[in-house]
Amino acid sequence: MEDTPLLSQIDEPRDLLRLDYGVLPKLAAEIRNVIIETVSLNGGHLASNLGVVELTIALHRIFHSPHDKIVWDVGHQCYTHKLLTGRYTGGRAFSQLRQKGGIAGFPKHSESPHDAFNTGHASTSISAALGLLAGARLKGSDQRLIAVIGDGALTGGLAYEALSHAGQLGLPLIVILNDNAMSISKNVGGLSKYLSRLSMKAKYQRFRRGFDALLKKTPAVGETLYNIIRRLKRAVKAVFYTDNFFVDLGFEYVGPINGHNIPQLESLLSDVRKLDHPVVVHVITQKGKGYEFAEANPSAYHGVGAFSKDEGITEASTGRSFTAAFGDAVVEAAARNDAIAAITAAMEHGTGLARFKERFPGRLFDVGIAEAHAVTFAAGLAYQGLRPVVAVYSTFAQRACDQIIHDVSLQQLPVVFCLDRAGLVGGDGETHQGLFDIALFRMAPNMTLLAPACRSELKAMLEFALSNRHAVVIRYPKGDCPEECGAFAAPLESGRGVFIRRNAVSRAPVCIAFTGSLYLQALDAADRLASCGIDADIYNLRFLKPVDEDYLALLMNTYTTVVFAEEGVRSGGFCEYAASLAVERRCQAHIVTLAAGEQFDLLGSRDELLHLHGLDGEGMAAAIRARLDARSG
Repeated sequence: MEDTPLLSQIDEPRDLLRLDYGVLPKLAAEIRNVIIETVSLNGGHLASNLGVVELTIALHRIFHSPHDKIVWDVGHQCYTHKLLTGRYTGGRAFSQLRQKGGIAGFPKHSESPHDAFNTGHASTSISAALGLLAGARLKGSDQRLIAVIGDGALTGGLAYEALSHAGQLGLPLIVILNDNAMSISKNVGGLSKYLSRLSMKAKYQRFRRGFDALLKKTPAVGETLYNIIRRLKRAVKAVFYTDNFFVDLGFEYVGPINGHNIPQLESLLSDVRKLDHPVVVHVITQKGKGYEFAEANPSAYHGVGAFSKDEGITEASTGRSFTAAFGDAVVEAAARNDAIAAITAAMEHGTGLARFKERFPGRLFDVGIAEAHAVTFAAGLAYQGLRPVVAVYSTFAQRACDQIIHDVSLQQLPVVFCLDRAGLVGGDGETHQGLFDIALFRMAPNMTLLAPACRSELKAMLEFALSNRHAVVIRYPKGDCPEECGAFAAPLESGRGVFIRRNAVSRAPVCIAFTGSLYLQALDAADRLASCGIDADIYNLRFLKPVDEDYLALLMNTYTTVVFAEEGVRSGGFCEYAASLAVERRCQAHIVTLAAGEQFDLLGSRDELLHLHGLDGEGMAAAIRARLDARSG
């Protein structure tokens, strides 16, 4: 039927081959509409996905997934790929994108064999694709490997390490450089396109291989003449290409080419497929294409929550977030202290530093997707007497562990690390959870680790960190930030927390000690226990390192049951440390530890994930009642 949606006819990539060029624009429009509709309801990454629709169609018409493998970088641009590989309807319906029990917003091999490699963090695709290709060749397979990398992800050092190795190996790796913002080359004229197409022609490739072989066999002067001509060829290319970096590494370079012209893309990719050495295909795409709001402001439509499809993103009134609280606090601090500088890794808006940039543009450094460099760069600033604040998501801080230990902690430099999205993070799935920072950074010498429960604490902790002589980590969740956290708030005292609620009549049998992000959940648990006739005091830990162990041991001897609730992984975390201290000091209290298990979390909202781990109020109260019942029984 003419009115039957084309997308409903695509169950796997080879179904695309039945479609004529004339209907492919209609398919692209259908895909864009589905993506916009779904993301407007579920949230997700919008602008980047709208930009790669035609490129994805062309890739799947020329290559044969899952035999040939496409590795997406960053993986959030894989929505069209998912729609074309059996996930439009059925048990893995695209309508359930990023929902509990639904499909992930990133490639996930366990979800489909067409997802060649899990990619949630940037700059990994070329390394992964090269490893997959080398492995395939060792097994005698003719698989083709394609790494699709955005120009933003190409700011990460890992991508350059992989490019260097790929040029050395000489395997036929295909790197698609999706250039949608930061143009690497402005050579978009007819001559540049003609030369790129010419270099891909099979006749030219056969001639080049034969000519090179003949030169090398020429007695006495063959090798010398070959090297001279090789350098001459590079010099000629340099006249036409402002960027010859890829050629210098041993790649064929093709482009730029219009990433929205499917016939051109397919013609070029057909030639590229036949090459026997590595190639970079430079594709120009438009972020947000097909949706006027995203075209006009692609950065605002990068990663979004639910919004009105017809009206676009409007201002939400869901309360102030920890991100906004940090942004306000660092601007206030910088207004008083000219030595404060802020560093971010391509997350100026996500980390709350946009207002800082407006007020102090010369003191904001966005290093691109290069967290390791951000940390060592900050160490250099600190060595010069400045007070650098590195704002990064907890999950991305994992990429800079060596630099934090070697370049900051070891040298006792006062760098402040503000870790956003610490703890459980909804929507993005396993790759973006912030559960590991406590375990990773508690073990580092010369390190202080703080967990605020509210806006006033975050501000006080930032001021404390900026006056500290060593490195400080401040971790806080993605979510609403309470203005205050209880009537018992008090100034920071190194190594100690503060009681949020304390029974004034008689000693309560239970104390709930929590890491800051679980403040509201701890209150809810105490209220649930009170409804059952169980009094529980609430203790905000504040300091996860250093810890006044004498004070903590005293607390564990004051109650019959002490519950430690931590929004982090159990192994190596604060709960494990506290339980060990209780044994070492022979404390009398029964210790209950509530933390995330050693697993990578499934999809779901933060509330759903907290419930899954028993870290919501209901789960905490149930665990405490179970322990009390077991003791009384």
